[in-house]
Amino acid sequence: MKTFIYTFQVNAPLAKVAEFHRDTRALKHLSPPPMFMQLHQVEALGEGSKAEFTMWLGPIPIRWVAVHSEVDALHGFTDTQVEGPLKTWQHTHRFDALGEKKTQVKERIQYEYQSGLKGFLSRVLFNPVGLKIMFGYRAWVTRRMVKA
Repeated sequence: MKTFIYTFQVNAPLAKVAEFHRDTRALKHLSPPPMFMQLHQVEALGEGSKAEFTMWLGPIPIRWVAVHSEVDALHGFTDTQVEGPLKTWQHTHRFDALGEKKTQVKERIQYEYQSGLKGFLSRVLFNPVGLKIMFGYRAWVTRRMVKA
């Protein structure tokens, strides 16, 4: 299993960063162009809540269903793919206060590709370089949308 870790800081209080990530609409903002998120069913973030969406990469639809666990209102949560393009995907979001108006966000993903041709697209999209671009964009959006 592969592991990807991305850490960044936001000049905003912990509560505001956590609130932004709890908002189910944030997912639409956090996907870099040319990706587009189509939300089908996204339950309020809570233990066992589900998110069903299609990630569009141009004309290519990537269907995804994730279940949330380890939900802590201030310090983060984990989403685990139960249906999607990868063999396994577990994404842990952690938020830690670095001061009154500064928060560190740590993204940790453990993932495994499907084998053969079935996994080709996921190996192209979710390789370390692609993940670094995606999470760099997410950091930029988070900093722009969440202010102290």
